Amino acid sequence: MSALAVLTTFLFTVIKYNMALLYGTVGEIVTEKSGSLNLGVEGTMAIGGIGGFLFGCAFDSIFVGIIASFICAALCGLLFAFLTVTLQANQNVTGLTITTFGLGMYFFIGNGFKAAGKWPDMNTEAVADFKSGTEALEIPLLSKIPVIGKALFSQNILIYLGIAIAIFMWWYFKYTKPGLKIRAVGENPASADAVGVNITLYKYIHLMIGSGIMGIGGLLMAVNLSGSFEGSKCWINGYGWIAIALVIFANWNTMLAILGTFIFGLFNTLQVYGGSLSDAFPKLLGWLDKIPPQFMQALPFIITAIVLVVSSITNKRNNKPSAIGLNYYREDR
Repeated sequence: MSALAVLTTFLFTVIKYNMALLYGTVGEIVTEKSGSLNLGVEGTMAIGGIGGFLFGCAFDSIFVGIIASFICAALCGLLFAFLTVTLQANQNVTGLTITTFGLGMYFFIGNGFKAAGKWPDMNTEAVADFKSGTEALEIPLLSKIPVIGKALFSQNILIYLGIAIAIFMWWYFKYTKPGLKIRAVGENPASADAVGVNITLYKYIHLMIGSGIMGIGGLLMAVNLSGSFEGSKCWINGYGWIAIALVIFANWNTMLAILGTFIFGLFNTLQVYGGSLSDAFPKLLGWLDKIPPQFMQALPFIITAIVLVVSSITNKRNNKPSAIGLNYYREDR
């Protein structure tokens, strides 16, 4: 394989197999913009992934799978909203409970289908349309550009959808009236309440939307792994926790989340492709062979920590909602 082909494959893999991080990050940003901290990203993505995959295969449609993954995960958001907004439960504990519940349901449902011999096989004719819906969609002309053409413009519909959602949510928060209101809820719910914003309604809606977006990321993980189910390992494999860290790295900005996803994905993929890149570009990247893969895995988190420290020292304003993690008691207004 030529050096150019190695680089092309590397960049293609970075985007394809790490874009689920963008869904998790954008979903958590939407959640945190409402003033809620949901640590249940991992479990929510797992529920959305398995629900979307099973429904998508059952109806042999990727579009049904996308809708189903959103709805299944949104129900996790509804549960989180009921517990933290209506019952005023602790957000950290509730989020961890959602993760435990989501992973438990993932294995319960998956093992149940496996034991009954009804787990879908993406290589069969019964799900041919679902599988074809997950194949690469080449954008005319742009996909022919050397190196970046295949990496950026020859991906499946879930990749394009993730980028579109991130851009839309940036526009939504910045330029729409509901977006401004939910930002006000996340910054100062008492003031928002005083001017007539329905705090409970806005929180419920955005917690469900945020969770639904996470769920589509779970479906992308399922598609990337060809829907293969292992009884002891979840498709999400820690991506939900990385997404929470990415929220901080992206400074609660969904556009920066796209960049953050690429950077995290770059180091994540280097663990596998470091040797190939080192062989393909010995003079430029020969040093990659000497770096332990564990360091590559930790580097994005180290960068996040550095960003936080620098931000604190320079007093640079970040976009973190002021009321994040705090339950709102109207009587204390």
